[in-house]
Amino acid sequence: MLTPQRTSGTYGLMAEFETPAEIMEAAKKVHAAGYRFWDCHTPFAVHGLDKAMGIKRTILPLLVFGAGATGAIIGFCLQAFTNAASFSVWALVWVTGYPFLISGKPLMSVPAWIPVMFELTILLSALSAAGLMLLLNGLPRLSHPLLSNNRFRRATDDRFFVVIEARDPRFLRSKTEAFLKTLGAKHIEVVEDR
Repeated sequence: MLTPQRTSGTYGLMAEFETPAEIMEAAKKVHAAGYRFWDCHTPFAVHGLDKAMGIKRTILPLLVFGAGATGAIIGFCLQAFTNAASFSVWALVWVTGYPFLISGKPLMSVPAWIPVMFELTILLSALSAAGLMLLLNGLPRLSHPLLSNNRFRRATDDRFFVVIEARDPRFLRSKTEAFLKTLGAKHIEVVEDR
């Protein structure tokens, strides 16, 4: 196991590439080298880059499905309680001797409850999708060390960047810099953590 060589105030190393093909090859090699905390920054979507980086599918769809199912269950229980199980409904049955039908519906009228169940499913799915997406992405983050780097501004124009963070267990500044040079980077720069 390599011992991390961390310099106080260093966020990581940034390597600059000129073409999508170069960053695709660099991403494959960085992933194969075993780095865990790194990212690619491109001015437009590079198809297949996430696969080259070894990014796994997110758990977000499963969590949103669980939230939607929870909303459906809450909607069903709410309707069942208010229409069929609450004390007032059963008190009417006990006092009058027969179920008190409202709008000609039976006590357990599941088709009539579908709009409420549907709305709660959508509500909890949408809120959990937005909230969990922010949480899983570590947002909101008001400042990022890369945004104060002048060279990184070209990431929205015509340059492609690979950034390996200093918190990576395999990060050794000299060895990581030498590794990035072997990838054919046009420029390598230390990014300070401010």
